[in-house]
Amino acid sequence: MATPILATKLYAPPPRPEVVPRARLTERLNEGLDRRLTLVCAPAGFGKTTLIGGWVAGLPRPAGWLSLDEADNDPARFLAYLVAALRTVAADIGEGVLGALGSPQPPPTEAILTVLLNEITTVEDDLILVLDDYHVIDTGAVDDALAFLIEHLPPRMHLVIATREDPNLPLARLRARGQLLEVRAADLRFTPSEAAEFLKGVMGLSLSEEDIAALESCTEGWIAGLQLAALSMRGREDVAGFIRAFAGDNRYIVDYLVEEVLGRQPERVRGFLLKTSILERLSGPLCDAVTGQQRSSALLEALERGNLFVVPLDDRRRWFRYHHLFADVLRARMMEEQPDRASTLHRRASEWYERNGSPADAIRHALAAGDFGRAADLVELAALEMLGSSSQETLYRWLMTLPDEVVRARPVLSAYYAFTLFGRGDFEAVDARLRDAERWLDTEAETGVRREAPSVGMVVVDEAAFGSLPGTISIARAYIAGARGDVRGTVKHARQALELLPEDDHLWRGAAAALLGIAHWTDGDLEAAHRSFAEGVAHQQIAGHTRFQIAGTHILADIRIAQGRLHEAVRTYEQSLRVATEQGEPVWGTANLYVGLSELHRERGDLRAAKQHLLRSKELGEHVGLPETRYRWYVALARIKEAQGDLDGALDLLDEAEIQYVESPDPDVRPIAALKTRVWVAQGRLAEALGWAREQGLSAHDDLSYLREFEHITLARVLLARYKSDREERSIHEAMGLLKRLLKAAEEGGRMGSVIEILMLQALAHEAQGDSPSALAPLERALTLAEPEGYVRVFVDEGRPMAGLLSEAVAHGIMPDYAGRLLAVFEAETHKSEDESHLPNALPARSVIEPLSARELEILRLIAQGLSNRQIGERLFLALSTVKGHNRIIFSKLMVGRRTEAVARARELGLL
Repeated sequence: MATPILATKLYAPPPRPEVVPRARLTERLNEGLDRRLTLVCAPAGFGKTTLIGGWVAGLPRPAGWLSLDEADNDPARFLAYLVAALRTVAADIGEGVLGALGSPQPPPTEAILTVLLNEITTVEDDLILVLDDYHVIDTGAVDDALAFLIEHLPPRMHLVIATREDPNLPLARLRARGQLLEVRAADLRFTPSEAAEFLKGVMGLSLSEEDIAALESCTEGWIAGLQLAALSMRGREDVAGFIRAFAGDNRYIVDYLVEEVLGRQPERVRGFLLKTSILERLSGPLCDAVTGQQRSSALLEALERGNLFVVPLDDRRRWFRYHHLFADVLRARMMEEQPDRASTLHRRASEWYERNGSPADAIRHALAAGDFGRAADLVELAALEMLGSSSQETLYRWLMTLPDEVVRARPVLSAYYAFTLFGRGDFEAVDARLRDAERWLDTEAETGVRREAPSVGMVVVDEAAFGSLPGTISIARAYIAGARGDVRGTVKHARQALELLPEDDHLWRGAAAALLGIAHWTDGDLEAAHRSFAEGVAHQQIAGHTRFQIAGTHILADIRIAQGRLHEAVRTYEQSLRVATEQGEPVWGTANLYVGLSELHRERGDLRAAKQHLLRSKELGEHVGLPETRYRWYVALARIKEAQGDLDGALDLLDEAEIQYVESPDPDVRPIAALKTRVWVAQGRLAEALGWAREQGLSAHDDLSYLREFEHITLARVLLARYKSDREERSIHEAMGLLKRLLKAAEEGGRMGSVIEILMLQALAHEAQGDSPSALAPLERALTLAEPEGYVRVFVDEGRPMAGLLSEAVAHGIMPDYAGRLLAVFEAETHKSEDESHLPNALPARSVIEPLSARELEILRLIAQGLSNRQIGERLFLALSTVKGHNRIIFSKLMVGRRTEAVARARELGLL
């Protein structure tokens, strides 16, 4: 259940026609526009929202506005509303981010914010965003998200926070940097002249200067206190006597004045105020339903005209809210006077929201009413749409709020509870919830053995879900097995699910077939994997879940790539892209399709198209999609950097990919650590490459499996590099023996993508031994397999040794057209490399052992500026360990041991 964006939360309160001008504060707020953050912090009733609302109304361009509430403690919901608020002033911002938040498991918050910040930088005009009522936020994850946003805020964006208390943000650091403007209670208090203007001009009272001075002194300029006092004085004869009796701190003033205000209202109005105090938002029809009265719309408009702390939430005056201070006191009065009525009022609100299509609000009021049975009924009906979406955290909170005995009596709800626990890694808790569900079934989902169900007490609201429950539980157990690496268990439970699920339950049958396909993929049975996963996609399409087809495309394409069938992989992505674009707007997961196409275009030698697809992915939000695909954007760009010769840049991106990687049932057939090792081999960093092999426990004599095939091929590359380095015969013999066994296994498994690479490495191994004639046979076979599918980079990335072999192949008449095209790529890249070597930033080779890369030069300049390693990491968005690694390489190349020596040496060489 995707909660719709409430437009009322994005509505800046309009300035009232009669308001006290506060030029001194408006000027201060204008001064803050040159800083990152303006913090308006004061207790309730000091006019924070009114001040900011009037200020933004007078700005030359609109500002984004977000009124926060307690539900925004859900990080996904907070981010969704944050983007929605920005889109009110910059409509093109955040489209991909919203897609990411709608994914089954959204990516990390910092990844989402990075995409959002990149999009904000493209906005040409100044951008202001107001977060009102931030004091309702008490979740560290939201605080961390906002801190990250502030730390990396683009220069043309300004953030304003209104709150009753200091937020848990790095305020001290912002103060020290001069990036924070603060407006506090002392600034917001009415001055004597402002108090006089308010009481006379706005509230329409005729008071002496002495009376005004007494009120201003007693309230200390507290605006809400003055307003409540003015309301209390209307119609009084002894105003001076009232003012003399008026004393106490804010809490007692509020209690006293609200009682005065309420006591002076007609009984119908007073009852209306108390009953509707339970509502966060007020509309005429909703208030009619809750109070049992009629004409609530007219009454709300009258209350607003009478300055009775009613704030409009839209331009048409259909939705309102009470001033928070006023609402707090009204609720307290309600609980004192009619404590038994609150649950009835909440229940009426819940029923109204249910009838009007807002299940989230219906559930919230049912929980507030303590009507846990009704709440559980509503949650059960809403849960399926919330599972695997950004609303899953809200679902988890609701289930946590419900009494355990209520959940345990509902088998469908117990099973859904288990699914919400998957991402938390507590599989014991998952199993307990599954057993709670199973005890109500006549047939136990796991064993198929009949058991006696409890005779009374079971509650089922969603009968269709209950009918599918045995199969649903089996799917949950299949997922658990897959996450634990238990392939047999995954297959067992997935097949059992298909046997138990009704034929027309396409949603869950699709999930079972997909899990079965992933298990086959892990085992290396690629054709069975593709067949089963495609069946799962077909079921999901019938069920109307188009996004599942798009999300699963990368698995179908990866299987075809492993089989060496690049054309089919391209068609798979293009077909899904057509489906996605037919929806009228980018569908969740669309960005992943562009990442996949980028990888294929890179392999086929079109680096320009590969980069364009990644840019398109970034425009949509390159992180949109399942957690197991998020890291691929970084891997794809790293491979492009590698093809362009920027090996340091490739390693930086692979470091980021490691951070983004998330464990899942999908097999990790191309581990990032192995990709990094291949880059180390290309850089000549043999020690690091050998260290990786030791850490992974790899040897040339291991038993082979598809799951580790990529790692063993990488090991063969390391052994070849060691042979070239030390000419030790053992290394080349181990490499040749390993490649022979790998070739046999890959051929038997139909993994022609691996076969092509292994044959090519066999050719290079012969070449390394000086036996070029023996190299031509495996090379010819590799070319024969690769040519129909258009492979390029698998050969070109091997550099000069491969270019030499291809030249010999042409000379011997072996695939002359194809080998000639590959040689043309080599020649083009050689000329480009020679041209770039004359760039002014290139370090003369004679000055140091090895030239510094562009990234190393960038870090060196920051070192010279006196930045610490941590500050450099923050500036360049690099992990601390990555910065330290660059430092070691820089020091090595400059032949120095310390930062100061590196700076001095760089100045000698003219680098700084």
